[in-house]
Amino acid sequence: MTDLDGTDRHGTDPHGADPHGADRQGADRQGAGPVRPRTIWLLAGEASGDVLGARLMAALRRRDPALRFAGVGGARMQDAGLDSLFPLRDLAVMGLVEILPRLRHLSRRLDQAAADILATRPDLVVTIDSPGFSLRLLRRLQGQGIPRIHYVAPQVWAWREHRVREFPGLWDRLLCLLPFEPAFFGRHGLEARFVGHPVLQSGADRGDGAAFRARHHIAPGTPILILMPGSRRSEAPRLLPVLGRTLRILAAICPGIVPVVPVSAVVADTVRRGVADWPVRPIIVTDLDDKHDAFAAAGAALTKSGTSTLELALAGVPMAVTYRVNPLTAAMARRLIRVPYVAMVNLLAGHRLVPELLQDRCRPDLLAATVHRLLTDGRSAALQRAGFHAVTAALAAPAGQPDDAAAAEILALLDAPA
Repeated sequence: MTDLDGTDRHGTDPHGADPHGADRQGADRQGAGPVRPRTIWLLAGEASGDVLGARLMAALRRRDPALRFAGVGGARMQDAGLDSLFPLRDLAVMGLVEILPRLRHLSRRLDQAAADILATRPDLVVTIDSPGFSLRLLRRLQGQGIPRIHYVAPQVWAWREHRVREFPGLWDRLLCLLPFEPAFFGRHGLEARFVGHPVLQSGADRGDGAAFRARHHIAPGTPILILMPGSRRSEAPRLLPVLGRTLRILAAICPGIVPVVPVSAVVADTVRRGVADWPVRPIIVTDLDDKHDAFAAAGAALTKSGTSTLELALAGVPMAVTYRVNPLTAAMARRLIRVPYVAMVNLLAGHRLVPELLQDRCRPDLLAATVHRLLTDGRSAALQRAGFHAVTAALAAPAGQPDDAAAAEILALLDAPA
């Protein structure tokens, strides 16, 4: 797999042979003159997209080392060589109500991104997730003759299915992370291609629990609880207070418990301020390897919904899922949601494999009781771990690794005759 810094943990030669690259170099040697390096313009609008973008850039460079990248991304993509047009944190917001105060600023960023693409005329545009911003940007590019790929299908199968009618013409290729998505879009006359879920390359299942305990001076047998409040600045402040009150209850019934809060750089300062008055000061983890080591050491996790549930499932960490948004946002969402579960692990399992404690049930007493059961009831934890195997197996790419499958789709479109 490709790590977030662009290195390849499996030892794959980053300058390995590539048939497309060989053809281009051969044409140059035969006197066709210097070939202008091709440019891919990428957009990631949140921390998870930044991770996908960095891995994708590395996979693309393995096939064509001459590729150039431009666009918007976070620290991971910048470490991989992207000079971001503006900070990713400007786009990392979620919620129907939460987004309203930032609409004007987001509109300016949309204008800026579209203007940059039209001025530089890249060979291909890849938007990664963040449909609220990405799809508006793609719409701005319609009719401009620039090939477009959207990576991570909009989850309209979960809510607001009617939006599918707006999609024809927005992209030339849609890449899906979930195995059931191509059939869903196919029913609406839209081709979509499953490339596997990049969580399988995250390394979440290769942590070293003993190393984590030694690094942070935690005695063997001391219970460790993972708390994941979200990767967006609009998420964490809403969950941190209830997680703190939950920890107060757990500390009384589970003495010595050590909370660990893995966070992205985007929200690290927000989280540090939010946990300042917690009864037990948590270990805040921002390093990826330290995060995976923490997973290996943990007895249970309490996480917001989203990709974090798949990371924890891959690591075999028993979990409960919780979430709380603005009440108005929740009321509107309840009218629109068309799936029986919020947690991705439950959707893929086809049943309630992990508890979901949302909105009114996002209460410290319920959360503490649920987590305590996972920490102390071996049967409950074992049932979850058994179910996780089928969930993660369903996420495998049809061939190769997910980032390689996505890169192959992108280069196929890039190399297609105009």
